[in-house]
Amino acid sequence: MGAIDTSTELGARVDRRLRTERTIWLATVDRAGAPRVRPVWFLWDGASFLLYSQPSAAKVEHIEANPHVCLHLDADEWGESVVIVDGRARLAPDHRRADEMPAFVEKYAWGFERFGFSAPAYGRDYSMPILVTCESLNAYY
Repeated sequence: MGAIDTSTELGARVDRRLRTERTIWLATVDRAGAPRVRPVWFLWDGASFLLYSQPSAAKVEHIEANPHVCLHLDADEWGESVVIVDGRARLAPDHRRADEMPAFVEKYAWGFERFGFSAPAYGRDYSMPILVTCESLNAYY
């Protein structure tokens, strides 16, 4: 899938949400075939997502075994404004750490403060970058 067509009203709304939402839900599949869903922090660049994980987290093992993932944003209180992305994840251990990404540090400064750790501490603990390339995107408004 290419980038979202931001010249349309729907495309612009979806792109804006993906750039500003604080949390997206990541769904992976464990070795037994059961879905596992968890909230994650992320950056969206218009075509792909960048997430960070603790290297020993189950989601890393899940992605190694099956790179197909789903990401989705929370719906509004009426069950509308739905954004669902099907994608392919890959572990990117050579990618820059979270604390070396100014856009990530700026977006999540509130979280570092709220949860009581610094950007460098987050970068050390969540040192496994995960890149998710969009294969399809569905939005319902």
